[in-house]
Amino acid sequence: MNIAESPTQAKRPTSVSAPTSAATSRTPAASVAVVGLGYVGLPLCLQFARCGAQVTGLDIDAAKVNALNQGQSYIKHIAAKTIQEAVAQKSFRASTDFSAIRTSDAVVICVPTPLNKNREPDISYIVETGKAIAPHLKPGALVVLESTTYPGTTDEDLRQVLEAGSGMNAGTGFHLAFSPEREDPGNPSSVVATIPKVVGGYTPACLEKAVALYSIAIKTLVPVSSCRVAEATKLLENTFRGVNIALVNELKVVYSAMGIDVWEVINAAKTKPFGFMPFYPGPGLGGHCIPIDPFYLTWKAREYGQHTRFIELAGEINTAMPDYVIHRVADALNDRAKSIKGSRILILGLAYKPNVDDERESPSYILMEKLRDRGAEVAYHDPYVPVIKPTREHPHWAGTRSVNWDRETIGRFDLVLIATNHANVNYQELADWAACIVDTRNAMVAVPTKAGQVIKA
Repeated sequence: MNIAESPTQAKRPTSVSAPTSAATSRTPAASVAVVGLGYVGLPLCLQFARCGAQVTGLDIDAAKVNALNQGQSYIKHIAAKTIQEAVAQKSFRASTDFSAIRTSDAVVICVPTPLNKNREPDISYIVETGKAIAPHLKPGALVVLESTTYPGTTDEDLRQVLEAGSGMNAGTGFHLAFSPEREDPGNPSSVVATIPKVVGGYTPACLEKAVALYSIAIKTLVPVSSCRVAEATKLLENTFRGVNIALVNELKVVYSAMGIDVWEVINAAKTKPFGFMPFYPGPGLGGHCIPIDPFYLTWKAREYGQHTRFIELAGEINTAMPDYVIHRVADALNDRAKSIKGSRILILGLAYKPNVDDERESPSYILMEKLRDRGAEVAYHDPYVPVIKPTREHPHWAGTRSVNWDRETIGRFDLVLIATNHANVNYQELADWAACIVDTRNAMVAVPTKAGQVIKA
């Protein structure tokens, strides 16, 4: 079905399978605008483009727009060749001009949803995007929000902004839906086309529109009864991860006091073929989902007089992990008759997870700041982040460069703190060059080291 057509009322199926290449042969090409060209929006643009849609990527960052139109990639796991092919075939272009929405059958919003300084949800990017696109919406157009948020954002906050700015009503004048992103940067198995897509509509007709849109590019769709169910689904997925990470983080501290290696315990437990899923400890939570999403849920729950004690406890445990790591660093230096104050400490890995260049909400920043505040001279090495870009959260680190990876440079540090275990780091060289290593990722487990050289944290 062409998504520009008026849909009929339809039953909500439990799942829909649609070959990703079939849509272009049975329907006219859809015109899709994607707002926000980051880790979620850009892969979605390219997937729609390769499946025959005419895609306009919109962003307020002119540097990103110019780079894309020149066939350049600013995200490590997205090849420049993929962008060049889409641009050359004229199936994709980038722009800062939101008036391009006037010819779009669908608009997909993929903008950040951070926390404010009080650790409360900040949906200002969604609201401002809604205001920007509303005057340009054509009758019958579909608007889909993919940004992670609390239940009610789509059918209340975004709907009101779109209706006020367009003069149309959702469900009749234009269609509205929510479909949570499921990106996993750095995971080669995480492919947009094959990750099942949850979709919830404001009305049954809105759901049908959204299913028709995503069937162009996504193999398996999972329709649900409402936007709020779809929003809650995303929060459940990431809260589940946050709670289980908190469990192993707490066990890490407990087992360490008992002289037990939690990594060995997890590796043994995961041999159980049922009833267990391995999660791994670390120096804190990172990325744009797990450190943030539970706060969206707990904040919204209070509106209904509900207190999410279990989730909040998990948040407290995960938030305390950087302090535990700093304590271990202090112990390691103390064993060498040194203190944190005056020591030279290298953070190995700035990205929040291995093998990506994404440092959003990375615990490495917290570790760097805590060490600096205690008088350490702090530097970092990350092969994927050669220089720290300006960010709203950590503006004072902007322009800081990754130090060189060589014996002389690494040997000058009193301690190396492994915060992210990138696969392309030579850990044997680290063992040969560094006097003291605090390992939060079990990166040194298979590397020959000197007695007492490595401390797990």
